[in-house]
Amino acid sequence: MTEPRTTPSADVELRLSRDRNVWLCTLRRDGSPHLTPVWFVYAAATWWIGCDSRSVKVRSILADPRVSLALEDGDAPVVAEGVAQVHRDAFPSAIVTAFAGKYGGWDVGAGSDRVLLEIPVRRWLLAGTAQ
Repeated sequence: MTEPRTTPSADVELRLSRDRNVWLCTLRRDGSPHLTPVWFVYAAATWWIGCDSRSVKVRSILADPRVSLALEDGDAPVVAEGVAQVHRDAFPSAIVTAFAGKYGGWDVGAGSDRVLLEIPVRRWLLAGTAQ
């Protein structure tokens, strides 16, 4: 069995900067998976995801922070695992700027119900090649 990569290849890094969606899998309180496509920014071995503070994914992460993420292309799969942290305020300005550049804006103004998920990569399960 091949050990998972600890860092993505240059090709995968390029996809992480260009791809618009990643599938985020969280665990509901009953242990069942909750899978949703989300916008993301990837920087310094960390996935950043913005979402509504009342979403199922946030409630699930608060109960069990283990997550998996997968880019959409099944021919060159990119799958990672991590442990998510929920940020309710004090968002890193570089990440907010990156979201604005990638998606044409991101509403995180005062009084917003948005949160930011920070997910450092614990390990890469597939990094651009099918097994």
